[in-house]
Amino acid sequence: MQTIETERLILRPFREGDAADLLAYLRAPTASCFLSLKLADLAEAEIAVRKRALDEGCVAICLKQNGEVIGDLFGSAGENEEDDTASVGWNLNPQFGGRGYAFEAAGALLDHLFRVKGVRRIYAYVEDHNRPSRRLCEKLSMRREGVFVEYVSFTNDDAGNPIYENTMQYAILRREWMSGSTAIWEPLGMTDVAGVEATGDGA
Repeated sequence: MQTIETERLILRPFREGDAADLLAYLRAPTASCFLSLKLADLAEAEIAVRKRALDEGCVAICLKQNGEVIGDLFGSAGENEEDDTASVGWNLNPQFGGRGYAFEAAGALLDHLFRVKGVRRIYAYVEDHNRPSRRLCEKLSMRREGVFVEYVSFTNDDAGNPIYENTMQYAILRREWMSGSTAIWEPLGMTDVAGVEATGDGA
């Protein structure tokens, strides 16, 4: 995915040097859906960064002021012309919550998928107890289309039985997005962001 700039953020592929920042929020994931991504140490984080760097749909959310990675987005669209639907998601370091970063980053991703990739429909899955993510979907003007009762399990109880969670599906159509918004991002060439260096422990 091409690099994108918003007012306060740069969205770009993961790269060498991002491991420490990634570890900062995946050492103890706060959302149950990310428990499988939990990282134990910097070595595991470095492996994860290398895998993410090869994934076209995985995007690092970086502060423009210092290059620090504060979370990530994922958005996958089909490569075939008839496959015009994309799924999206986000994971923000809780340390940076409450400042509008998730909305700014997710809005830019949706805008990119609709305007550049030509996606017709975007959807997101959110666990019903994840209120911040539900609010984000609603702020992005995504509609709640349904609830999948006891849809998925990420953890087990003390007896080893799976704990099933209710999952909500939110979605928005391209024509709805385009009628209610203007472009909120600017594409950047790789040379434009070459001077932005990570300042975390992994820099």
